Amino acid sequence: MAELHRLSLREAARLLRARKVTPAELDGELRSAIARHDPALRAYVRLSDPADEPPAGGPPPKQPLWGLGGALKANICARGLPTDCASRILAGWQPPYDATAVTRLRAAGAHWLGLTNMDEFGMGSSCEHSAYGPTRNPWDPARTPGGSSGGAAAAVAADLAFFALGSDTGGSIRQPAHCCGVVGLKPTYGRVSRYGLVAFASSLDQIGPLAKDVADCALVYSVLAGCDPRDATSLDASPGDPLAAVERPAAGLRVGVPRDALAEGVHPDVVADFESTLEELQEAGARIVEVTLPSLSRAIAAYYVVATAEAAANLARYDGVRYGPRAAGRDYRETVTATRTAGFGLEVKRRILLGTYVLSAGYRDAYYLQAERVRGLVAEDFARAFSACDAVALPTAPAAAFPLGERLADPLQMYLSDVFTVPASLAGLPALTLPTGLDRDGLPLSLQLVGPALAEETLFTLAGAVERARNFRARKEAAWRTRR
Repeated sequence: MAELHRLSLREAARLLRARKVTPAELDGELRSAIARHDPALRAYVRLSDPADEPPAGGPPPKQPLWGLGGALKANICARGLPTDCASRILAGWQPPYDATAVTRLRAAGAHWLGLTNMDEFGMGSSCEHSAYGPTRNPWDPARTPGGSSGGAAAAVAADLAFFALGSDTGGSIRQPAHCCGVVGLKPTYGRVSRYGLVAFASSLDQIGPLAKDVADCALVYSVLAGCDPRDATSLDASPGDPLAAVERPAAGLRVGVPRDALAEGVHPDVVADFESTLEELQEAGARIVEVTLPSLSRAIAAYYVVATAEAAANLARYDGVRYGPRAAGRDYRETVTATRTAGFGLEVKRRILLGTYVLSAGYRDAYYLQAERVRGLVAEDFARAFSACDAVALPTAPAAAFPLGERLADPLQMYLSDVFTVPASLAGLPALTLPTGLDRDGLPLSLQLVGPALAEETLFTLAGAVERARNFRARKEAAWRTRR
C-alpha cells in the first residue's frame, strides 16, 4: 500500500470505508510526516491533540469526511485552538466557539491536525508577514508558498494534510494554490459562512478549501456551502452536486479569454502554459472566445483602497482591552498606542495607515468612493463577458513562486502578485485555481477560472477537464521522485 499520507482525500476515504485502514492509522501517518518534514517548512504553527479513535462499526453514511485530517488557517475560529491570526496582538487568544465552516466539517466527520501559518490577519502575498516567521514552499524551500494562506497550501502540497481551509480576500487561497501546485477555490461571496472568520475586509473575505485535486476540492466545498443565519451576508442557494460536476464533459462550455490582460508584466512561461492549457480545453470540447475586461488594470489599485479601508475599521477593536496581551501605559490612550505598536507587524500597520488615510476627511471622496466606483465597473465588465461565455480564464499570478525576501522591501511589487486574483474578489465571483504545468525552474504554474455568481459547478466541470488533460499529479510525482 502506498504511503497513506500521500493519498488524495477521496482515496483515503475509500480505504476507510472498505475498512482497509483505520482513522488512527491515517492520523498517525500524517503526524509522523509532519514531524519529519514540517520543522523545515513551518506550515503549521500549532498542532492539535491526536484524534480519538472513532467508535467501531465503520463510517456513518452521512459523514463523507469521517476519519480524515485537515489543516486550518489560523484566522478561523475553532474551540480548543488559539486563533491568533499569526499576530502578536492576539497571542494566546482562544475562541469560545467554532466557526460555521469548522462546525460543518466536524459534522461531516473531519478532524483538525492543527493551525497553519499565514500572513498576519491575512495581509500579504508571501506568508512572510507572520509573527511566527515565514513558511517555505515544498517545491523549493528558498521560495514563498504564497499568501496569505501559505501554510495551508504548503501543508496540502507536502502531503501533511488531506485538505485545508483557507480564507481569500484578494487572492489568499488562489495565489498560494498557484505557488504550491494545489487546487484552491474562492467561492461566490456569501456561499460559505463567514461566521467565525476573523475579519480583514468584510465585503471581500471568504472561506474556501485547498485540496490535492479538483474532486477533493469539490467534496470539501459541498460540505462547506450553504446558508447560515448567523451570517447576514450568507446566500440561501443550493450548491448542487459539485462532485458530479467534476466528471461532466466540458463540451459546449464557452471559456472567455481576455488576452489584452497578458500584454505586459507576465512571465513567458506563464503565457506559454496558459495557451497550451486553453488548447487542451478546446480539444476537450470547450469553445474559446475572446472577451475584454477594460477595468482589469484598475482593479488592483481599487482593491488596495477598499481592503485597507475595511481593515482599518475592523482592526480598530484590537486595543489590548478585550483581546490578547496589553502593553503598559499611564492612561487609556498611551496603553492602546503601546499595545498596537508592539502587537501589529509592519505590513498590518502599513495597511491600517493607508485605510485610515483614504477614509479621512477630504480624501474619502477622492480615494474610497472612487475605488468603489471602479469596483462597480469591474463587476460590469465581468457581467458583459459572461453574456458571451460561461467562465473567464486567467493566469493566477504573473509568475511562479518568487524567492523569499525578494519583495519585502518593495510593497508595490508584492501587491502586484495579486493583479489577476483581485478582480473576482471585487466582483464577489467564484474563482478556482488548479495546477497545470511547470516553469523552466520546475515550479508549478496554474490556471484560474472565474465564473458568474453561484456558478461553482461550471468551474468544477472545466477544472475537471483541465486536470484530466494536463495530469499534473503525474508531473508532480516525477518531479518529486528524487526528493523523497
